[in-house]
Amino acid sequence: MILLCCGIDGVLWHLRKPVVSTISKGGYLQGNVNRRLPSLGNKEPPGQEKVQLKRKVTLLRGISIIIGTIIGAGIFISPKGVLQNTGSVGMSLTIWTVCGVLSLFGALSYAELGTSIKKSGGHYTYILEVFGPLPAFVRVWVELLIIRPAATAVISLAFGRYILEPFFIQCEIPELAIKLITAVGLTVVMVLNSMSVSWSARIQIFLTFCKLTAILIIIVPGVMQLIKGQTQNFKDAFSGRDSSITRLPLAFYYGMYAYAGWFYLNFVTEEVENPEKTIPLAICISMAIVTIGYVLTNVAYFTTINAEELLLSNAVAVTFSERLLGNFSLAVPIFVALSCFGSMNGGVFAVSRLFYVASREGHLPEILSMIHVRKHTPLPAVIVLHPLTMIMLFSGDLDSLLNFLSFARWLFIGLAVAGLIYLRYKCPDMHRPFKVPLFIPALFSFTCLFMVALSLYSDPFSTGIGFIITLTGVPAYYLFIIWDKKPKWFRIMSERITRTLQIILEVVPEEDKL
Repeated sequence: MILLCCGIDGVLWHLRKPVVSTISKGGYLQGNVNRRLPSLGNKEPPGQEKVQLKRKVTLLRGISIIIGTIIGAGIFISPKGVLQNTGSVGMSLTIWTVCGVLSLFGALSYAELGTSIKKSGGHYTYILEVFGPLPAFVRVWVELLIIRPAATAVISLAFGRYILEPFFIQCEIPELAIKLITAVGLTVVMVLNSMSVSWSARIQIFLTFCKLTAILIIIVPGVMQLIKGQTQNFKDAFSGRDSSITRLPLAFYYGMYAYAGWFYLNFVTEEVENPEKTIPLAICISMAIVTIGYVLTNVAYFTTINAEELLLSNAVAVTFSERLLGNFSLAVPIFVALSCFGSMNGGVFAVSRLFYVASREGHLPEILSMIHVRKHTPLPAVIVLHPLTMIMLFSGDLDSLLNFLSFARWLFIGLAVAGLIYLRYKCPDMHRPFKVPLFIPALFSFTCLFMVALSLYSDPFSTGIGFIITLTGVPAYYLFIIWDKKPKWFRIMSERITRTLQIILEVVPEEDKL
């Protein structure tokens, strides 16, 4: 047993040594041979039902997870970032289209990975299977320290801004007010995901319809403007202020951030009904809807707002609605806030499963792989995000957070998809219910890795910080996972802390009996 004192939230965590198994093709399997903790009071509770995550994600719920997580703040925040780094309306729309196609390629690659490797965990699981435990640990390390807290902070800040927009029409919204209402929203999401998988999924379906309504409120008036001949902002679409090609990776980051979320269904594979059919179908339907919706939304913006006005706007969707919708424009920020809340909910639901799987492997504290005895939710894996996100929320600005998380996120997604190519040659006989042409993962992984490399040049400070944080995972792996010669008192204390947390949270390892 290893005891890790985490300085971020002041909680002592109990880690296990992972048990490594291999399959005929050399894969690194999940699961430990003996994951039981000392029973509470050494008494076997009554009943026979197993404590485990249930398969409750249907096709509709799968689509709602993907669409509900993709459509969040991105389409309402990123248009400004994309335009700022491309320099023209035409190039901006081109980036949005290319990012949609690339996201589709990545999603199709993940559909093959998800139907071939039927385990939850997404990127972490695929990197673990292909590249082994060290890269997988670094992936979950950077996810825990930067990617997930930063991504949740970005989307939740947008939620806080838009939910307060109707109350501050004539003045600027105080930053403290935004962060306080954001903190309340985050807490509600954490509680919801801790209480019930079913209710979290049902609310996600409702919020997905709210998101699509928000998009339609923008697209329909925009199409009407085009019919009326409002095309002046599209004339000389590729002319504008000069923008260096080295700025394109940042435009790519903003665009891909808006499409990010297509990979979240793979985080909950073990909870998907009939994953061989549900995962590819949910991904294809979702990506078609989102890509068409995003491109049309950006076109709609430019029917009413010119490039200079868009760059000056802090809330593009609100500016657009105020120009065209009159009094009804007050409804737009509410719909956008609900859209952001849906992304927060979907992201927490999915990523908590990543931490759950990593803990099951011994790469995170054992308490994170435990499930509530009655609610059957991975309660510790959900609530661990709360303090980390709060720290990020009150300590960083939106642009820096986005650049920090983008470097690490797309680096590991590119590696995971490159692993698909490796598996094609290393394990040619692997069962693949869904198979994509090889050029799709090749193009996607090359683009991701190329843009990550180029971003180190175009924004060395932000991406450099992300790179350094990523590298800290290597010594952390050898210190917390490999080095097992801890003092006896250290191991005893860690066991007691884990047992105490079990009693407080009412959680047990999966497959323990009720």
